Formats: sequence, C-alpha cells, structure tokens
Amino acid sequence: MIQSLLDEAPRFFGYYNALFLARAFLFTAFLSLVGCGVGFAAGFGLAVLRHPRLTPFAPLRWAATAYVEVFRRIPFLVLLMCTFFALQLLVPDIAMFTIAAAAVALSGAAYSAENVRAGLEGVHRAQWDAAETMNMGGLKALRLVILPQAWPIIIPPAMTYAVGLVKNTSIASQIGVVELTYAAKVMNTKGFSAAISFGTILVLYFVLCFGLNALAAHLERRLGARRRAAPAEPALVPASQSV
Repeated sequence: MIQSLLDEAPRFFGYYNALFLARAFLFTAFLSLVGCGVGFAAGFGLAVLRHPRLTPFAPLRWAATAYVEVFRRIPFLVLLMCTFFALQLLVPDIAMFTIAAAAVALSGAAYSAENVRAGLEGVHRAQWDAAETMNMGGLKALRLVILPQAWPIIIPPAMTYAVGLVKNTSIASQIGVVELTYAAKVMNTKGFSAAISFGTILVLYFVLCFGLNALAAHLERRLGARRRAAPAEPALVPASQSV
C-alpha cells in the first residue's frame, strides 16, 4: 500500500496537477473569506436589529430573530441547494462561486448574529445605562463602550464557527464548484488512488483551518493583553450603582 503510494506520488504531484490543487486551495480560501466576511457583517447587523436598546421598533427585532432561528436550523446542504435553485431561477447565468458564497454567507449570518448577541448581552447593562447618562446614542455607546468589552466574548466562538464554515465549503462540490473536495474527486477520476487524492486534500484543509486557529489564538492574546492593561474598574458605571 505504502509502496504503491510512493510510486504514484511523482505523477500525482506533477506540475499541472499541483497547479490545479493550488488553484482549488486558493478558491476554497477565497470562498471561505468572502462567505465568512459577508456572513459576519450581516450577522452583526442582525444582532444590532435584535437588541432592544439599539432597535426600539419591535417588528424589526422579530424579523431578525425569525431569520436567525430559521437559518440556524437548516442543514448547509439543504441551504446550498435552495440557494442554487433560487439564484438560478433569478439569474440563469450566475457563477457557481457566487451561489456557494451566498449560501455560506446566509448560514454564517445566522450563527454570527447569535455570537454577537451573546457578546453584547455579556456586557453588564449598567454600561448601557452609564452611556445613556452621558448622552450617548445607542450606536455611539455600542462603538465606544460596549464593543470594546464584548469582543473578547465574540471572537472565540466566531472563529470556531469560521473553521466549521471552511469545512462546510466542501459541500459546494455538489454544485460543481472547483474547491478542494471537487479537486480530489477529479484527481480520483483521472486514475489516482483515493488515498493519495483525498489524503492530500486532508492536509490542505488542515493547513487552512490551522491558519484560522492560529489567527484566533493571536486575537485572543491581543484582546487578553488589552484587558490586563486596562484599569481594574469598569469603564462606565454610574455612581448610584457602585458598591
């Protein structure tokens, strides 16, 4: 078994095959970046819409909550197929990359909204009250007072879910997106063994996810250093609520 893989490796890692795998790797990374980036931005907006101090209009909060609750319960493959048929119906010549990125963003938005909501609610409400006593509007209080304290709560689960989304992009091969899993299927179809084809893809997925984990660890260290360097007392607490 091992000897056959060693004999097969020089042909498998030839110039054109390596170029094909590199393109698939970059395509997967770009798909993950676009999908996760757009999904997090949309999820942040949904979290703002769900917060009563930031969105007093109740129907908007209900709509945002409904989106999050519905899309968090849809399997990614089902969401991908629904997105595929819906966008193909609206724009027949739409690129497969756009469809896959839209599906990743739709899923990412729902989970990111929940992560951001947890982070905002993790900040004591006295901070909101103190910001209001200083005549700060909701968005200004969010930017200057709440988010600096909420990021350490938001970042770890957000990065963990981003790694999960990277792995979910493998399902995009079902609609013909040339990402890593699709590339492994092509290489296997060309006569290379499944062991070397999917084993190589396994390593490439590991490299991509390991990079994300390293970024998450770096962000956590920086946020932790900032919190340790900050004053011990809360940033904004009304005198009437101090112990």
